[in-house]
Amino acid sequence: MLIREAIKDDVDQIIELCALHAEYEKSEYDPTGKKDRIAQKLFGADQDLKCLIVEEQGKLVGYATYIRQYSTWDADYYLYLDCIFLREEDRGAGLGSELMNAVKSYAYQNDCFQVQWQTPKFNERAIKFYKKLGASAKDKERFFWT
Repeated sequence: MLIREAIKDDVDQIIELCALHAEYEKSEYDPTGKKDRIAQKLFGADQDLKCLIVEEQGKLVGYATYIRQYSTWDADYYLYLDCIFLREEDRGAGLGSELMNAVKSYAYQNDCFQVQWQTPKFNERAIKFYKKLGASAKDKERFFWT
């Protein structure tokens, strides 16, 4: 297994992983038009989104996307981990820890005081994993206004 930064040729497989991720989180996912928009955010002039992928023999088995953001309350930068996902058959082998450590390393190298993320309350396996890493949680609701 190899953890590396995403390249343009990965975008189709990243979208496939996004669809699996959405299915796992019991959400809808429509890939229409996402290839160009994701590629632009990862590789275009305004690239602010970062993506690490987990690759096994040319096949992507996982990914993590994150972005550096500013906290007014803390008057400092933090790293927001938007997505982290491994295919079911690739969980439990330590890859999640390696991926999270790579994200944490990026945060440290880019002067982020903290890494933040969220997971659905029903995702007990992920919650147990995050607590094992030493992470703590805030009890908040996330709202969407379209």
